[in-house]
Amino acid sequence: MIITSLLDTDLYKFTMMQVVLHHFPGAQVEYRFKCRTSGVDLVSRLEEINAELDALCTLTFRQDELDYLRSLRFIKSDFIDFLALFRLNRQRISATPAADAAARARGEIDIAIRGPWLHTILFEVPVLAIVSEVYARHAHAHADLHAGLQRLDDKIALLHTPELQDCRIADYGTRRRYSRRWQAQVLGRLHGGLGPQLAGTSNVLLAKEMGLTPLGTMAHEYLQACQALGPRLRDTQVFAFEMWAKEYRGDLGIALADVYGLQAFLRDFDLYFCKLFDGARHDSGDPFSWGEQMIAHYAKHRVDPRTK
Repeated sequence: MIITSLLDTDLYKFTMMQVVLHHFPGAQVEYRFKCRTSGVDLVSRLEEINAELDALCTLTFRQDELDYLRSLRFIKSDFIDFLALFRLNRQRISATPAADAAARARGEIDIAIRGPWLHTILFEVPVLAIVSEVYARHAHAHADLHAGLQRLDDKIALLHTPELQDCRIADYGTRRRYSRRWQAQVLGRLHGGLGPQLAGTSNVLLAKEMGLTPLGTMAHEYLQACQALGPRLRDTQVFAFEMWAKEYRGDLGIALADVYGLQAFLRDFDLYFCKLFDGARHDSGDPFSWGEQMIAHYAKHRVDPRTK
């Protein structure tokens, strides 16, 4: 069983889920899986994937897990009460060979999730982790993990050099991991080797087990959904940020900047949002160019970028 806890996911799934509970409880959604690597045969692994999905949908939150979530300052009591009753519904997800014959011959599969956003939002990350691990255990069964740890140690040593000693990193690898055990091993080694240079992890379960800071605010999913939920398409981004601020009242104040492109983000990220949000998140494109444009944008609105 690959997923043994519903906390084995990214924090931002919970922060978005809380917004959905309070503001969009009736929203209906559909997710579809797309493997962006060609030549990956997943059809032959469908039986294993479906068995893992069966197991995933038996999980509920344990009391210690609910207590941990309750300890996070931005998680509200009624959300905990909802999670105490929560279980993923197996009828909401299907994994089958691709409908297109040519795609099926290439080993492609269709994974579809349909239903209320509130009841399906927690599928994504564990499902991707399941597919990744099932594939890896066959395609890379003899991976040289010792060499992987040596490369990791080399990178830890690099971060201890004077030029990088002020650099902090974080783990956001759950959906892409080789395996659950490998992610825990890598994160434990980073934790021991980097100390405060490791800002934390997006994985809530590992943050709980290792005493790390769980990291995350919003995902592309949230702003994309607001395209359908907002009053006008033109106002989608403003609507999404305003609903986020309404829920968190200044907490979790990192805005995602690349859903519609940086120029559209800067257009909507006005003086009010510059002051309200703690900062913005770079997720695509040249980070140096992005950073310079964000600095200029803050300066234009008379906001000191060094405070962000």
